[in-house]
Amino acid sequence: SSGINAEWPLRPGGEVDKAAINEGRTVFEDSKEKVKKRKREHFGDPSDPEGYKGPWAEYVDEVKTSGPTEEQRATLDEWAARKEPKANAKPDENEKTILHIEDTHDYQGRSFLVAPKDHEVNLYNTEPPEKCFLPKKLLHTWDAHNKGVAKVILFPKTGHLMLSCGMDSKIKLWELYGKRRCIRTYAGHAKAVRDIVFSNDGTKFLSASYDRMIKLWDTETGACLSRFTTKKIPYCVQFHPDDDKQHCFVSGMADKKIVGWDINTGEITQEYDRHLGAVNTITFIERNISFVSTSDDKSLRVWDWDIPVDRKHIADPSMHAIPSCSLSASGKWLACQSMDNKISIFATQKLRLNRKKVFKGHMVAGYACQCNFSPDNSYLISGDADGRCFIWDWKTTKVYKRFKAHDGVCIGCEWLPHETSKIVTCGWDGKIKLWD
Repeated sequence: SSGINAEWPLRPGGEVDKAAINEGRTVFEDSKEKVKKRKREHFGDPSDPEGYKGPWAEYVDEVKTSGPTEEQRATLDEWAARKEPKANAKPDENEKTILHIEDTHDYQGRSFLVAPKDHEVNLYNTEPPEKCFLPKKLLHTWDAHNKGVAKVILFPKTGHLMLSCGMDSKIKLWELYGKRRCIRTYAGHAKAVRDIVFSNDGTKFLSASYDRMIKLWDTETGACLSRFTTKKIPYCVQFHPDDDKQHCFVSGMADKKIVGWDINTGEITQEYDRHLGAVNTITFIERNISFVSTSDDKSLRVWDWDIPVDRKHIADPSMHAIPSCSLSASGKWLACQSMDNKISIFATQKLRLNRKKVFKGHMVAGYACQCNFSPDNSYLISGDADGRCFIWDWKTTKVYKRFKAHDGVCIGCEWLPHETSKIVTCGWDGKIKLWD
């Protein structure tokens, strides 16, 4: 009589799917499940200062240890192994040495590393010459490398031998007195050699190359003693100058870091990571307690040895990148070759710029030309991009002499430590020249 057929099924209206999800609850019924509140441990007795926990009481089900899962740990270990710097990597097949002389020892059994005593100049004298003079003529030319010469350094203290590295990936040892022969060739790098440095006694030397390897060589036998790499290009290397720390060295890398190494263990001892550009030079100052680094970020930083935070940071809007530095014989002055065609002078005591001493006139923009002091500190010398060698007077900062030394860039120059007027220059024409 009501007009509803009992046989027809009742169908709900609206969104049936959502009703099923909400299990048929209406909007007035709470659909959210009540979250059980985590229980804390008892807060303790407030009168007991030792045992009272108060609102800081831990949760009953709190798990204190947290760490990666086993799968994550395996991935992390694999990544760490890939990043691990390889020291004492496997010997390279290409590591070989060629001896170019027959008489490696004299009649008394002394090797070529021992400076001879039969020269006009006393090579064992610890005092520098009283007065230095300007060189006037070319004495000798060595056809040193097939490609450009990157750097020359002299044997420590005596300066009777010279080590050169080239873009042909070879390192060569030369006599500076007597017959002026090539003594030994050290081959073992796959790419151009960027930097070389002798240990204090000259029996070993380090080489840094664009093949991302730093190698330690025995000067006399030519054997490669150790290999170090962080898989980044090393731009400069430097032994710690103290005799009791000759097993330590630092390298400035292309990835903005300065890395400290221990030769005995072959491991990294420290990383100085504050520069914003590739590190170009490292120079020890203040009785070897600290060192100065220069970088492509146009700044100088002073570091205390083994402390990875810089003690002083010198950056000025007027400054340019410094690709080469040289310390005076007295240790008081640091000459910095600047990319704006100047040599800036810093006093090492507090590392302050000496604004009165600026050496100009040469063209070095874009090239890491070495600059150097004469042994008596009366002259400053530098190569330049046009192959010229410049000599300035230290007191007046005037150019005293400039002469054409090489066909390409004159990249390096060294003043012989016991000579009044002998200098060595090297260039990208592959030649090394001795001037007097």
